[in-house]
Formats: sequence, structure tokens, C-alpha cells
Amino acid sequence: MMEITVNGAPTMVATGSTVEDLVEQMISSTKGVAVALDREVIPRSRWSATELRAGQQVEIVTAAAGG
Repeated sequence: MMEITVNGAPTMVATGSTVEDLVEQMISSTKGVAVALDREVIPRSRWSATELRAGQQVEIVTAAAGG
């Protein structure tokens, strides 16, 4: 296990976890979701290939409908 920061909160994840693993763990639907890793937006096409490292900061943002 290792600690990362997700949306400002310390979060434990399994060693070897990817961005995709984290998003699936945190969000029920990935529709309208964007992820930034250490302030760099990670394209959805790279989520499964982007491995998380201890100490990284992740921001998971979901689009909200409304007007």
C-alpha cells in the first residue's frame, strides 16, 4: 500500500495501481470525468498505462450538468 493525495485528502491505494484503477475505485461512472496527476491532465487513453507513485497528487473532477 502507498499514500497519495486525492482531491486534497490522503488516500491509501495498492502499490502498482493505475489512474484507471483509482478512478474506478472512487467514482461509480467515468462519464464526464477528468484527471490531473501532479497538475498535468492525463488523457483517458493513458489512464490504464499511468501507474501511480507514493506522494503524488491527483485531482478527479466530474462535470456537473446545470445552467
